[in-house]
Amino acid sequence: MKNKEIKKLSTDELKKKINSLKKDLFNSRFRKVNSQLEDTAKFSQTKKDIAKILTILNKKNWYEQKNIKRQGG
Repeated sequence: MKNKEIKKLSTDELKKKINSLKKDLFNSRFRKVNSQLEDTAKFSQTKKDIAKILTILNKKNWYEQKNIKRQGG
C-alpha cells in the first residue's frame, strides 16, 4: 500500500484497514508454519503496511492534539 493511498483514508478507515491486515497476518503465520504460504514476501509486506498505517495514524492524532491545544490556549 502506498503512502499517498494511506493519507487519503480517514481515521476510521485506517483503523478498519489495520484490523483486516492484522487478521491477514495472523492467518499468514499459520500458513507459514504449515508450509502452505506460497508468497513469503507477503508476510513481511503486511507487517510493513501495518507499520505505515500506524505511523500515519499517530501523526494525525498528534496534529489534532496540537491544534486543540492552540485553539484552547
